[in-house]
Amino acid sequence: MKIQLSDHFTTPRLLRFVFPSIIMMIFTSIYGVVDGLFVSNYVGKTPFAAVNLIMPFLMIMGAVGFMFGTGGSAVVSQALGEGKPDKANQYFSMMVYVVIGSGIVLTLAGLLFLRPIAAAFGAAGEMLDNCVVYGRIILCTLTAFMLQNVFQSFLVTAERPQLGLAVTVAAGVTNMLLDFVFIVIFHWGIVGAAAATAASQLIGGLVPLIYFLRPNTSKLRLVKTKLNARILGKTCMNGSSELMTNISMSLVNILYNFQLMHYIGEDGVAAYGIIMYVSFIFAAIFIGYSIGSAPIIGYHYGAGNHIELKGLFKKSLSLITLWNILLTALAILTAQPLAKIFVGYDIDLTELTTRALALYSLSFLFMGYNIFGSAFFTALGNGVVSAAISFLRTLLFQVAAVLILPLLWGIDGIWLAIVAAELLALIITVYFFIKKKDNYHYL
Repeated sequence: MKIQLSDHFTTPRLLRFVFPSIIMMIFTSIYGVVDGLFVSNYVGKTPFAAVNLIMPFLMIMGAVGFMFGTGGSAVVSQALGEGKPDKANQYFSMMVYVVIGSGIVLTLAGLLFLRPIAAAFGAAGEMLDNCVVYGRIILCTLTAFMLQNVFQSFLVTAERPQLGLAVTVAAGVTNMLLDFVFIVIFHWGIVGAAAATAASQLIGGLVPLIYFLRPNTSKLRLVKTKLNARILGKTCMNGSSELMTNISMSLVNILYNFQLMHYIGEDGVAAYGIIMYVSFIFAAIFIGYSIGSAPIIGYHYGAGNHIELKGLFKKSLSLITLWNILLTALAILTAQPLAKIFVGYDIDLTELTTRALALYSLSFLFMGYNIFGSAFFTALGNGVVSAAISFLRTLLFQVAAVLILPLLWGIDGIWLAIVAAELLALIITVYFFIKKKDNYHYL
């Protein structure tokens, strides 16, 4: 039976609706991990470190797609909840066209400044060359990557989360297969890794674009539209938290890399790269749930259905509490096996990565609440609160922690910085949950 945004959501129905989004994000993170595995094991430690050094810059360039996806889906789902399907399609179309234009401009800017930025990050010699080669290829498909991020949210709003999952699986399988062909068989090295990722981004961005351009049976399709400054501004405000999250995470990753280069060197950057790959698999459950549940929350808020909104809020917190505990335990137990998969050829690096991953994993006890809290207020149209949670969680608290804690605890302080940041952010999230409950009637 087809599940619609207007339905009453029991816990099983809610899980069935968000399940494709969760699997989609998990699969996205898994094929990112496979990408790293091929580079680390078949290309080398230095190219692997180079990919992780330049990746934050590439993610910053693509962050606009996350902003329009999350902020736009909130605006569109509320319009659907208010019974305005024509407006919803016009808003949706405007956002997609703006993302395409933004992607072209950002691609040109990225290609122009890639080398000096990589050098500013601390890359030199072989690492700098690897950063530039990898970055140039990825930037050529930046627009498709941004569209992929946009459509991850809008396919859920269109009540087609299964299509979003299918596209993600297709893109991921393409990436993994081409990694094997280009790196293992053709020996293209870092060029092969970048080409495989670029091909997967083309599939992830262009297949949904074609779907929405053609007549379809979903709630959304691309139509003729015009620029609406008010809606565009509202979208940017609503999605500013996701933009802030992705930019902040990238900036913080750069700071982590600087600290690690100072305290450990290249091995530290490699270990942190592994942690990022692995942690995204665990965080993908929270991110996927937030993407999947946001259109439901936005719809029922737009429809003024406070009883359903209360139920969704309570069910979400219960599910996230359970996942927080399970994922933390699982991450700690699998720290050593995961480290061996990536860098088992280097005993010292394996030991460093195992300890780092075990300490970092404590952050999963708090992370789910903060990710959901930010997405929840985005879905309600309160981009200010959402952005505040994201800004404090992903930038201010982490910057402070990664600068201060190493002075107290050395290398362990770097790995525990994320734990301190998530705990402090949880206090802020709970504060806003309590403060805004009468405004939105979810308690």
